[in-house]
Amino acid sequence: MALEKAVISNLDKGEDIAVMFNPKEYVMEKKTPWSEVNVFGMDAPPVQFTMGERKRLSMELFFDTSEDKTDVRNYTSKVEELMLVNAQEHRPPLLRFSWGSLSFDCVLEDLVQRFTLFDNSGLPLRAILKVVFKEYSTAATQLSNTRRESADHTKRMALREGETLSSISAREYNDSRKWRAIADANNIDDPENVMPGTIVELPPLY
Repeated sequence: MALEKAVISNLDKGEDIAVMFNPKEYVMEKKTPWSEVNVFGMDAPPVQFTMGERKRLSMELFFDTSEDKTDVRNYTSKVEELMLVNAQEHRPPLLRFSWGSLSFDCVLEDLVQRFTLFDNSGLPLRAILKVVFKEYSTAATQLSNTRRESADHTKRMALREGETLSSISAREYNDSRKWRAIADANNIDDPENVMPGTIVELPPLY
């Protein structure tokens, strides 16, 4: 059974680039940043989720033309072109990296080319490409795949520096005038004097 080759597909042009050699390994990275809330006098300020980050797929791709003595850049340039701006789309192309069960819609975020073998004239015959693909999906796709808790469910959050009950109400309920529901649920008598870091409960509104 023939070994399946990894493929980088240019989704804008409908073109495929088969790698010369499959990667020995790849790394899938995902980060979820949490920001610190500035609260005066605390040794360990509370943290609050802001937004996630895209997954990143990184690997090294090996290219070698030492047997036929041709310029290895004839192959590596096809990968480099995936970082160039498409004149019609005004951006580099959207891609899909496929290998076995892995199918990763992405863009090429980072490329480092290292040439390691040359002929007597200096023609490069071997190269190692370090590539980083960044996950791509539309906002509509993300919203359809993300389970979000709406304002009809109770939520809790830490008040950040500069936030007010009105601004929270505007963000969570799309109406800044509903701040009083938050104040009542948390027994807040003075909504203008709530310290950053205070945990407030956002009640469901029906």
